[in-house]
Amino acid sequence: MRASDSRRELTVLGDPTRARIVQLIRDSEDGRALVGRLAESLNLRQPTISHHMKALADEGIVIRHPEGRRVWYSLDPRQIERVDALLGEATVPDAEPDLPRIVDDLAERYRGSFSRETVERYVAESRGMLHPMSGAPHLGSRVAAFATVRLDAMARAQSAHRATPEVLFVCVQNAGRSQLAAGIMRQLAGDRVLVHTAGSAPADAVRATIVTALDEIGVPLGGEFPKLLTDEAVRAADVVVTMGCGDVCPVFPGRRYLDWDIEDPVGKPLAEVRDIRDGIESRVRALLAELTAV
Repeated sequence: MRASDSRRELTVLGDPTRARIVQLIRDSEDGRALVGRLAESLNLRQPTISHHMKALADEGIVIRHPEGRRVWYSLDPRQIERVDALLGEATVPDAEPDLPRIVDDLAERYRGSFSRETVERYVAESRGMLHPMSGAPHLGSRVAAFATVRLDAMARAQSAHRATPEVLFVCVQNAGRSQLAAGIMRQLAGDRVLVHTAGSAPADAVRATIVTALDEIGVPLGGEFPKLLTDEAVRAADVVVTMGCGDVCPVFPGRRYLDWDIEDPVGKPLAEVRDIRDGIESRVRALLAELTAV
């Protein structure tokens, strides 16, 4: 392969959306995908996906397979090694989580705080809430983490001593605005503020452009992933910040509710995501100043 060809492929797959499209095709059960299904998975419009598919086809990375009115896309077998080299090896699909083992571990963790029956119920519920994301990586870890977040939130809500303020950032998919706000707040506040996020209709994963926009200012996403909004999360929060999720957030007395009118970064180029990120940072800094004022 000539150096110029390699540079072109790096440029084409350097776009986060195209890289994600290629990964979805490569990791699909039969190694192919339709534009409509890719659009649903990425929550993008079909014309946007079609534009990316043309760029990938022009570079010989994907092949079109018309079937009647439908057109399937698969990776060119000659490009698979190069795709793996650029994007990393394909992951092995996760097995169904070992829920009894997860319950055993969390029951030990919460001994003296919650009964085994309560832990078992929260683990089962958390698995059910993550069902639409069953294709997401590390599902067992996500189930355990989500159940832990909910149990911790319930414990904090029941506590009479709340020395550290807690903020819950909520948007629709919990994959863009709320993750930007939470990441920046964690970075700025440290242990002075507890920060959590949720979504009214969570996506499978945090958007690649969001990860990039945070990383370039030194903010790690860590193990964060989209989580469904729950009553426990709202009850535990002192301040609930909503961004574009309408009236889905439950209202409990004693909580402060803020609604930030912020443009959705989904599907936008990185340059626009940076502007949205910086606008969110200004709001986060102002809120942090209020929460930590002596």
